[in-house]
Amino acid sequence: MSGGWWCAGVRWPGEVPELGWSRGGDRRVSVLAYGSGLGFRALGERHCVGARGNVCPLGAVVPGRSTGGRCAECARLDRAHSVAADTMVDDPRTYRVYLAWFGPGMVKVGITGEERGAARLREQGAVVFSWLGRGPLMAARRTEEVLRAALKVPDRIPYARKRAVRGRLPGREERAAEVAELYGRAAALEGRGWPDSLERLPLEVVDQVALFGLDRAPDPVRSVRELVDGGVVAGRLVAAAGPDLHLAVDGVGVVVLDTRLITGWDLAAVPAEAVPAKTAADGAGPEVAGSAGAGAGAGAGSAGAASVVAESDVRVPLIDIGGGGVQGGLF
Repeated sequence: MSGGWWCAGVRWPGEVPELGWSRGGDRRVSVLAYGSGLGFRALGERHCVGARGNVCPLGAVVPGRSTGGRCAECARLDRAHSVAADTMVDDPRTYRVYLAWFGPGMVKVGITGEERGAARLREQGAVVFSWLGRGPLMAARRTEEVLRAALKVPDRIPYARKRAVRGRLPGREERAAEVAELYGRAAALEGRGWPDSLERLPLEVVDQVALFGLDRAPDPVRSVRELVDGGVVAGRLVAAAGPDLHLAVDGVGVVVLDTRLITGWDLAAVPAEAVPAKTAADGAGPEVAGSAGAGAGAGAGSAGAASVVAESDVRVPLIDIGGGGVQGGLF
């Protein structure tokens, strides 16, 4: 390992996507903006990102196609301390149950800590959502189980299915209708398996198409399958949803980069040219937002300063969205 900056993937603490970075104990954030250039070159091998803020003791090499970016031991440790593992039954925090819509026929139920607001919905790329109820953790979990059993609502939808429909979403009213219909069916379960300690919240459909930039971006055509040593990904950010960045690449079209695939790689800047900056990071991390990548030690620009925009290029394995076929050749 070269000791450079490692990307921690996309975060959605607010209504603007951010890339998190780490180098040893240092943590940095780069704020992203639609229309800005973004690119990098992967170096060496991909290593396990560790678990719960701890470095992988083995420094294990992990597969390029893994969206978890962890070795088996760190993956077990990470999940053992997650809410999904149901090992935190005495958690005193309030949780919310939500209904999330990703495309026609794709609605799921889930829970999130109330203090996180809608961050979890943005992280999953939920196009439309509504809160359903709020209460203790185990009541929220019980509600999930009731909806899965009584209404056949899943709690997981693969990202590949979400990507496949993003370019052909129906209109706003149709998007909202499916969530509202499911909300009505779920509310009818009160008194029939609905936990008494879960307070039902009123229907309030939130549409995130504009927030993700999907209303003005060209349809995505391909997605990155994996990174490889020396592989380049560079383009102009036109949309983002969940962990996915939609990059417009000359001669290719819009390519979707699942940022879970870039964790654990050392990333370096690609050849670039100076242009006026459109956005800036927090002034201390690797330069990525509106820039050419994340070289180890690369300083972030400040607002109004000159930035660098990567050449539009993709030289990693790609697959057609929805088709599953590999684009000809690795590069």
